Amino acid sequence: MTSSKIKSKETINRFQILVLFFLTGIFFINFTIRIIVSPLLPTISLDMGLTHDQGGSLFLISASGYFIALLCSGFVSSKIGHKKTIAFSAIAAGIAFILTGLSQGLIGMRTGLFCVGMASALYLPSGMAMLTSSIDQGNWGKAIGIHELAPNLSFLLSPLICEVFLLTLPWRGVFFIIGGVSIVLGFSFFRFSSVNDFFGESPTLTAFLPLAGKRSFWIMVVLFTLGVGGTLGVYSMLPLFLVDIHGIPQAQANSLITMSRILTLPMPLFIGWVSDRVGLKPTLSAVLFLTGLTTLLVGVMEGQLIKMAIFCQPLMAVCFFTPAFAALSQIGSKKIQNIAISFTIPIAFFLGGGVVPNLIGIMGDHGFFSMGFIIFGSLSCLGSFIPLFLKFHQDN
Repeated sequence: MTSSKIKSKETINRFQILVLFFLTGIFFINFTIRIIVSPLLPTISLDMGLTHDQGGSLFLISASGYFIALLCSGFVSSKIGHKKTIAFSAIAAGIAFILTGLSQGLIGMRTGLFCVGMASALYLPSGMAMLTSSIDQGNWGKAIGIHELAPNLSFLLSPLICEVFLLTLPWRGVFFIIGGVSIVLGFSFFRFSSVNDFFGESPTLTAFLPLAGKRSFWIMVVLFTLGVGGTLGVYSMLPLFLVDIHGIPQAQANSLITMSRILTLPMPLFIGWVSDRVGLKPTLSAVLFLTGLTTLLVGVMEGQLIKMAIFCQPLMAVCFFTPAFAALSQIGSKKIQNIAISFTIPIAFFLGGGVVPNLIGIMGDHGFFSMGFIIFGSLSCLGSFIPLFLKFHQDN
């Protein structure tokens, strides 16, 4: 009897590990498929004759699709269930990415990336629901921590992946390979994963109304916009900035960006330890100020000094999300926590991950590429005072 119980427990553990790494792998390719355009952008712009504005608009278009679909993701999972939603997201995003690689003009690229944004947005709500339902609650912290490594690894590896493939393939070949991997992962999860499927809940306007009247909710929207802008927004335009303004070869620029991301992997754990000791509000203020300062320096520095700024900026930027998600979960009662995340993240990704790089690109077309980073860095520094006005639910 005892031996049987031990064996059963080991089987459950293996099942949980398999689910965790399946979802983490899908999340990695889901994030990569949205950001890998950034290290490829100098090559794409040269091949297709794109301006800085047009290059930046690709991220705005993708973020627009992501914004729309993320808001509506509950309608999909409520009809087909979370497992099918995850599989559909990976397969559809892969197909859309391959079709984007086949496009010959700017309109085709924009249409393809809009569809990529929409398809990839369906993953996160269903992925998190599937993760927490498949893993024992006592292991949620470790499981979510591993799952959240995917975006940081994607930031780290995407430039390296590009440069390796570009040694033997045109940039369109990179689209085909990444899209193909996404399709294979989505099909494999649907075919071979034995997770228990269940249906999501449709979002409603009445669920949002209690949040709309909370000042702290709108403060968190602004903070997340600055946080996403400091990570995804800056990352999106940085390779093109280094190549066009500083004359750094694309391979060297992508290698530099890759190396700058290596030290970011343990930073979320470190900042979590800090926020537990000094509090969420002071931690958020310090992180935003340092992110803004280092972003500003990216626009100001030249020569060897800009390399120092590029190494420091992501170290500060990735520290935002750990205390920010903790703060977001405390602005209201438990009943509205999921709703707060569902509405905050789409808005922040649209503004920080779409509008910010597009505006930097527009400024680049008018000869003020560096000023785009300086202005956003200054706004982030000014925004570092905003967390002090947050009001948490337990403060009432």
